[in-house]
Amino acid sequence: MDNLNEMFDLQKNLNKRIGVDTDNMTDEERIKWILNYSRALGQELAELIDSVPWKWWAKYQKFDIQNARIEIIDMFHFLISLAQTAGLTADDVFEIYSKKNKVNHQRQDTGYREKNEDDNKAIY
Repeated sequence: MDNLNEMFDLQKNLNKRIGVDTDNMTDEERIKWILNYSRALGQELAELIDSVPWKWWAKYQKFDIQNARIEIIDMFHFLISLAQTAGLTADDVFEIYSKKNKVNHQRQDTGYREKNEDDNKAIY
């Protein structure tokens, strides 16, 4: 089993332990949990930002690389839960990520001068 699949399995087990079964949700429950995980992800991002000296006017701040790393891992927990809530497997994430990465490179190759989402439509 590769690392991404293992992470998805670990997260599924953790979510089930706390009473969230992403495999058996109604659409209403999916909406609720997508919002919950999105909010939690935003909070973890705020905590990551607090790990770096972002206040250009304050001289007391220090870069806390260890906490930054933990916050990034916390974001992975919520990202994986979010993916699972949306019905994505680790293999789906890898496949879609690879296709979207290719689109992003093509956009850079052509100058990405205007917004056009048509190239995303063929991804999934």
